[in-house]
Amino acid sequence: MSQGAAPLRSRFTSHLHEPRTAAILGSALGLVFILCFLTGLFSHLAQSPVSWLPWPSRPAGLYRVTQGVHTLAGISMIPLLLAKLWVVYPKLFVWPFARGPFEVIERLALLPLIGGGLFLAFSGMANTARWYPWEFFFPAAHYWVAWLTIGALIIHIGSKWQLTREHLPQQSTPDLGDQRTQAEAAATAATLPQQRRTFLRAVLASCGAMFLASAGNTIYPLRRISVLAQRIPGVGPQGVPVNKSAQQAGVSIAALDPNYRLILRSAGQEVASMTLAQLRRMPQRSAVLPIACVEGWSTSASWSGVAVRDLLQALPPGATTRDDLNEVLVDSLQEGGLYSKSRMGRQTALDPDTLIALDLNGEPLHIDHGFPARLIAPNRPGVLQTKWCSSLDFR
Repeated sequence: MSQGAAPLRSRFTSHLHEPRTAAILGSALGLVFILCFLTGLFSHLAQSPVSWLPWPSRPAGLYRVTQGVHTLAGISMIPLLLAKLWVVYPKLFVWPFARGPFEVIERLALLPLIGGGLFLAFSGMANTARWYPWEFFFPAAHYWVAWLTIGALIIHIGSKWQLTREHLPQQSTPDLGDQRTQAEAAATAATLPQQRRTFLRAVLASCGAMFLASAGNTIYPLRRISVLAQRIPGVGPQGVPVNKSAQQAGVSIAALDPNYRLILRSAGQEVASMTLAQLRRMPQRSAVLPIACVEGWSTSASWSGVAVRDLLQALPPGATTRDDLNEVLVDSLQEGGLYSKSRMGRQTALDPDTLIALDLNGEPLHIDHGFPARLIAPNRPGVLQTKWCSSLDFR
């Protein structure tokens, strides 16, 4: 150790600031980061599908599972992330800063890695609580910061690969500084494994506590102990939680208009319209489908209404047909708002369980759930399950 570094090193008194503890935590954290990145990418594609990758409508509960894993893994890893930063933070004060160009890249990559990791974890947790103390659009920021962080993680894994392989399977020799005696070194080496085990168990317990405190969002039996859960399955009008009420969306009057009509369009041109009574006279279909929101909460419910593909078949001659359908644009009575419109690909639109729902759990839709009519489709994010439908445009 250099003379300049020795006094600084002596300030970090815990012997857990050592390579083996860092390797164990780093390996676990890397796996969780990759899991969150992949499930987050899946969520992004679900909300912003691309033309070259048709979004599947099956399995019906796939998005529910992946988004639940994404949010629970992200929240549960916060103690793991903080523990890893605590173990390695003395390395941030090493001098000289770098001993070559490759080490410069490695050190600079720590900025997006640490900053991005903290941003993703805490902004994601704020999103689950629907608390937005910022002006930027959360999904876009979360998405691009995730790419920056995963790039920095790849650089970090490459630079630490050999060190991790050396220390994971064997005990580390603690760095005790230049002033420690042989007796002190031997005593520390003897107690370090137990200290490490105790520390890692505490980290694991903290991660488990975060999981249990949040999992009630989607795992019903844990609802009573999930103090951080913002939405509880089974709690809400008709037994289903609500994110945005009719009053918040500004549709309380329009949704109850007795002259309501669902407008049907073909390539942008109005070709038909249906009253609520006419919709109810059409063949009704029921399906048990999950509703899963990006904040991580989800629940299943029984929905009844008219299949979107039946509405397509009801269009007059000359309109879009099943054979030439590419997508369906769904519009809401809500004016403005990021999710007042949604888009469905062909596969989702033609799925027999994609419904313009009129009933929920055997009762007419509550106004906060989208009365008089709402979209419900399998394997689809909740923000795209458009409520208070005003029109369908078959293209």
